[in-house]
Amino acid sequence: MAKKRPQTKAKQPQLKDGEIPVVGAREPCPCGSGRRYKACHGRAAAHAVTELVQRPFEGLPSEGDWIALRELVPAATVELKLKESLPEGVPSVTLATVLPMAWPALRRDDGSVLIGLQNDTASGDISRDLADTLQRALTAQPGTPIQGRRAPADGPRLQELLDPEGTFEPVVHTGFEFWVPDAEHSTPEVTASLERANAAAIPTVKLSGVDAAYWCETPDKNHLRWVMPYPEEQLLDALARLHAAGRSSLGEGTRLVGSFRAHGLTVPVWDLPTGVTADDVEKPATEFAERLATALASDAPLTPDERRARGGLTNRQVTLS
Repeated sequence: MAKKRPQTKAKQPQLKDGEIPVVGAREPCPCGSGRRYKACHGRAAAHAVTELVQRPFEGLPSEGDWIALRELVPAATVELKLKESLPEGVPSVTLATVLPMAWPALRRDDGSVLIGLQNDTASGDISRDLADTLQRALTAQPGTPIQGRRAPADGPRLQELLDPEGTFEPVVHTGFEFWVPDAEHSTPEVTASLERANAAAIPTVKLSGVDAAYWCETPDKNHLRWVMPYPEEQLLDALARLHAAGRSSLGEGTRLVGSFRAHGLTVPVWDLPTGVTADDVEKPATEFAERLATALASDAPLTPDERRARGGLTNRQVTLS
């Protein structure tokens, strides 16, 4: 009978700075051990407990716009102001919905920093992951894209890095030309990525009269999606009151069709006729905000009609995050 070979303890691979790139469970571990990620460094990552933060953007200026840019808006940028002075050689930090090649961040040749908001994150706290990406981008060499990784559990969050008094004013773009300040000298990969992104972008406009409301155009109909800061149950009651009273529309042919949850807030959605533009709904949206404020202030029990209206709204509610 053959003797059983003694087992040898596998040597733990060493990685630079302990950084583990995010890879698929069945892909080779990036440490070079030859084993699948899930059987190597992915084992510890799989058992790492990261609590899901339901409202990762809470406490930041314009929480609703952060959510909209994360979930609703194809192409937009926002200049960010940090609590501390920017490092020497970093003229600006700009948040963008997405970046070319889906990079989490990019240190441009001129030293400026772009941070992508719509990337997948490795933990349950988007704010901490973005803060980690931002810190690494600030010290990267110019012309360097920043790769994704799992942020340290004790790392700062955006709320600790950004100026709480700073403004958050999204600029919505028709396309992604902001990616390439010098389009003539872009690499073929970036140019191709830009063309694909522009082809898929849905025309979107931010309303100016109310907060965090975005009109968008689709082939069949247009929509208004409005991120609202109110407690969900209170908001749904208020929407139900207005809906039952026939006062939830934004004008002729428009209809409140439901809502979805995103990062801890509720986003009501209206269907709009194809010909209804963002300018057309500016005034109706402002008037609706006034009606909603009155409905939110009511604490009277819902009537049977209002309860039915609320049931219809909640039945059509979905959760994005």
